[in-house]
Amino acid sequence: MTWSLLLCADIAPASSETAYGKHGDSVVWLDRDLTFQYAITNQFNGTSNPLPNLNTASSYAIVQAAIQRAQERLLNDTFIPWKFHPRHSDFEPAANGTKVFIKNVTIQQNETDSAAVLKPLAGEVSEKYTLSISTSGTVAITAISSIGILRALDTFTQLFYQHSTNLSVYCPYAPVSIIDAPKFAHRGLNMDVARNYYPPSFILHTIDVLAWNKFNRLHLHATDAQSWPLDIPALPELSTRGAYRKGLSYSPQQLADIQEYGMYRGVQVHIEIDMPGHTSVIALAYPDLITAYNIQPNWSTYAAEPPSGSLKLNSSAVYDFLGTLWEDLLPRLSPYSAYFHTGGDEVNVNAYSLDDTVRSNQSSVVQPLIQTFVNYNHDYVRAAGMTPIVWEEMLLDWNLTLGSDVVVQTWLSDESVAKVVQKGHKVLAGNYNYWYLDCGHGAWVDPPPSPTNPYYPYNDYCTPLKNWHLIYTQSPFASLSTTNTSSAAYISPSSLDLILGGEVHIWSEKTDPVNFDAVVWPRAAAAAEVLWSGNLDAEGQNRSLVEVGRRLGVWRERMVNRGVGAGVVQMVWCTQDERGCVADGLG
Repeated sequence: MTWSLLLCADIAPASSETAYGKHGDSVVWLDRDLTFQYAITNQFNGTSNPLPNLNTASSYAIVQAAIQRAQERLLNDTFIPWKFHPRHSDFEPAANGTKVFIKNVTIQQNETDSAAVLKPLAGEVSEKYTLSISTSGTVAITAISSIGILRALDTFTQLFYQHSTNLSVYCPYAPVSIIDAPKFAHRGLNMDVARNYYPPSFILHTIDVLAWNKFNRLHLHATDAQSWPLDIPALPELSTRGAYRKGLSYSPQQLADIQEYGMYRGVQVHIEIDMPGHTSVIALAYPDLITAYNIQPNWSTYAAEPPSGSLKLNSSAVYDFLGTLWEDLLPRLSPYSAYFHTGGDEVNVNAYSLDDTVRSNQSSVVQPLIQTFVNYNHDYVRAAGMTPIVWEEMLLDWNLTLGSDVVVQTWLSDESVAKVVQKGHKVLAGNYNYWYLDCGHGAWVDPPPSPTNPYYPYNDYCTPLKNWHLIYTQSPFASLSTTNTSSAAYISPSSLDLILGGEVHIWSEKTDPVNFDAVVWPRAAAAAEVLWSGNLDAEGQNRSLVEVGRRLGVWRERMVNRGVGAGVVQMVWCTQDERGCVADGLG
């Protein structure tokens, strides 16, 4: 049995038993001197040798840091769930009288961590855990790995509330029994930090929220046509000229700090340098490397968005540049990440008609050059000990021959997932019709003067906004068939393992640190539950969106209490009325 990410306990009836765990309705209270006892099988008191690559990292250090965070959450969260009970009701347990206290939490790790625990490939490290809370206040956590313990501790902190009268902390669900594990191994957020700048502190904040939501990947889309906010000491002018202003770039130490911060929370941070398209910013430092730079006003002939510009494809100077870039950057990333994303989306063939090393916009001419370009980059990625990721166009549009290790990230359709699997590659899902969080906020390019106003009502390319209901209906398995062999979306049952999971995306044309939380959360949490638990119940039926909405509402309030500026799920009248706000079926 698994326990749904966003707490079935918040809505399930007393003494219920579901496919995701079971709980009762007894109250246990948290002792403010709560202690944790951690041990690893066959090792004394949880100590372990330092894991490779990082001298300070060990299973013991990872878990002890998680325990400290859990203690702080349990004692400092001030979440009182009044919005989810009838108006003016006395929903809290009696603050006075006899109480049962939780005084100790025992944590047992049943296997010694492998070196992969710091930067696992998808599925390489188990995240499974068990969690039990008895009516007598006994708490036990078991897991195979330290990362499983992190997931258990995050769940544990979500089972408690603060009492409104005396600041005491209680759990109203004892006894609790949870056996939990993720449905998908890769559960990520793709965060664009190039189009608008995000301070390192904000990225750390986002890693915290990702960990609470049981995401395990942060994909940083680090550079794009508009800015290069990444310091490369061997190529200093990339950021001194390519960042929006001095100080708005990530130093090697800041980038390492971000990745290590994620590692300690079970969130692997991997970097994307998108190319050969989306690279026009390089021209600010190295103009001879870029073709079709910032063509105006007809930029759309050469690029998906302004400014246009792509790396030249048949230039020895470009390859010299790439070699210097990879020799500087990749060894710094490899201690923290198993993956590196080399991009490859939206390559516009027209740009190469202006490339003095190509002078053609014929795909038959350009394709072999892109093949050589990608091979060159992937050789460097592998030499650094990492696995390449590419956008789907490299495989499906340009028909490149990719190494069997390459992970293909899809975004254009559900059918793309099937096509990638049919070609034998590992795949990530993330259909923009469902999981693009930037959609529906309106066009960010201004309309030119026109007497007919053809751009009205100024929608963006992927409108409408993807609300949480729609997000929740999507899954990496959506539209696939394992039975209908004549279907274009057919994949063999044995190929399902090639679907590693997926990512929800936030592109930053209209998002920055001011509105990021409200745009991303809690909608991304809906995708997080799908990736962790799936969107089907134990009988294989779609989960009730009424029940999901209530869980999501409670979780949103808990995130807000922890400092996340998450958007509203429903107004309070809906959450306080036991019938909720449900469409009447007549619309």
